[in-house]
Amino acid sequence: MRRISAQIRQEYDQLSPTEKRVASFILDHLDDLATYNSVELSRQCDTSKATISRLFRRLGYSNFKEVREDLRRLRQSGVPLPGPKLNSEASLVDRHLASEMKNLKRLQALAQTSLLADITEQLDAANRIAVIGFRNSYPVALHLRQQLIQIRPAVLLLPQPGQTVSEEVADFTPQDVVVLLAFHRRPAGFNALLKTLQKLNVPVLLISEEQSGLGKSKPKWFLELPLDTISAFDSYALPMSVVSLLSNLLLHYQLDKGRARIEKINQLYDSTEELDINLSY
Repeated sequence: MRRISAQIRQEYDQLSPTEKRVASFILDHLDDLATYNSVELSRQCDTSKATISRLFRRLGYSNFKEVREDLRRLRQSGVPLPGPKLNSEASLVDRHLASEMKNLKRLQALAQTSLLADITEQLDAANRIAVIGFRNSYPVALHLRQQLIQIRPAVLLLPQPGQTVSEEVADFTPQDVVVLLAFHRRPAGFNALLKTLQKLNVPVLLISEEQSGLGKSKPKWFLELPLDTISAFDSYALPMSVVSLLSNLLLHYQLDKGRARIEKINQLYDSTEELDINLSY
C-alpha cells in the first residue's frame, strides 16, 4: 500500500512553491483529507485544480479520487494518521471528549437489541471460554478474561506467551465459546483461524472495528465498534466499556453463583496474602 506522506517527502524539494503549499496542506490534513473533493482542496490551497492534478500525478496517483481511496484504506487498516491542526474554537481535549461520547452512544443502540442477552446466555452456558486477541486487541482481551474469571471458571486467555493457538483449541467443541477480538491491523493467518474455529463448530463472538469486512465470515455473534478519534490513534474506550458491560451482564445473569465465586476468591486472597488489602497504612 502506498503512503502519500512518504511520496511527498521524497519529492518535496523538487516541487514548485505552489505544489509545496498543497503538499504541506495534505500533510497537515491526512486524517480528514478523504472528506475533501478537488474543488474544496484547490480552494483551501488557493490554487487551481490543474496544479493539484499535476501534483498527484507526480506522486504516482492518477487523480484525487485515488488519493482519497488510498487514505481510507490506510485509516481502516489502523495506520495512525495525524489529524488536522486545531483551530482556536475547540481544544484538543474538548474535541477528544466529544468524539468519545459519540462512540459510547453506540452502546445505547446496541442495548435495544437482543444480541447482548444472547451473548450473556452463552457465556453462562459454555463449558469453557477462550478469549483471543492479537496486537492492539490483546489488552482488551486480557481485561475481558480478568473480569470473566472472577464470575465463572474455565476462562482462558490465548495464546499464552511464546505459544500458538492450534493446540489450545484442538479439543474445543460446540459447547464452548471463543471470544475473538479483532481490531485494526490483524496478523497474517487471522482469517484462517476464524475459518478453522467455524469448521470446528465452535461458537465465535467476533468483536472488531467498524467496516472491518469481517461480517461476511458470518460468526455466530458479531459486534462492530467505532474506534474513531479526532486524530491519529484509535480509541479503545468503547471496547473496554463493552468488556465491562458484558461482564456485569453475566454477573447479574448468574448473581448467586457470581457472588459466591467472588467471595471465594477474596478468601483466597486473604489466605495466600497475595494482595495487600490493608488500607490502614
